[in-house]
Amino acid sequence: MSEPVYRPPDLGLVGATHVARYEETGGEVGYVWNGAHILLLTTTGRKTGRPRTSALIYGRDGADYLVVASAGGAMKHPAWYLNLDANPGAEIQIKAERVRVTARTATPAERPRLWALATEYWPNYDVYQTRTSRVIPLVVLSPS
Repeated sequence: MSEPVYRPPDLGLVGATHVARYEETGGEVGYVWNGAHILLLTTTGRKTGRPRTSALIYGRDGADYLVVASAGGAMKHPAWYLNLDANPGAEIQIKAERVRVTARTATPAERPRLWALATEYWPNYDVYQTRTSRVIPLVVLSPS
């Protein structure tokens, strides 16, 4: 099997700026990012209890939405994932539509199939996994 190839994304729209532009435009700006589709995930801060919104690449598996807690291959889980672990109730925004969801981490049995879906829409996930010793969580967001 060949080594995964990293494709550097354009980082002109990231973080809080990405979230703000997406919200301001109902997703007209920011929904498509480097060829991938983006949703906004709003979690409840596990320490503050305040809403926290992140722009994340996503895919679909039937009625469910899939996001990957990669943090680019960092050694620690991203804050949004820790927030979902503490409180799995959240909201997503896709373009102008908002949907309440319940989050869960993919089981070891379903992870290989879902990981294959995720790397179809963002091949860099395979590279990110090589950068860290943690198993990068794949999160299933089910409409609630």
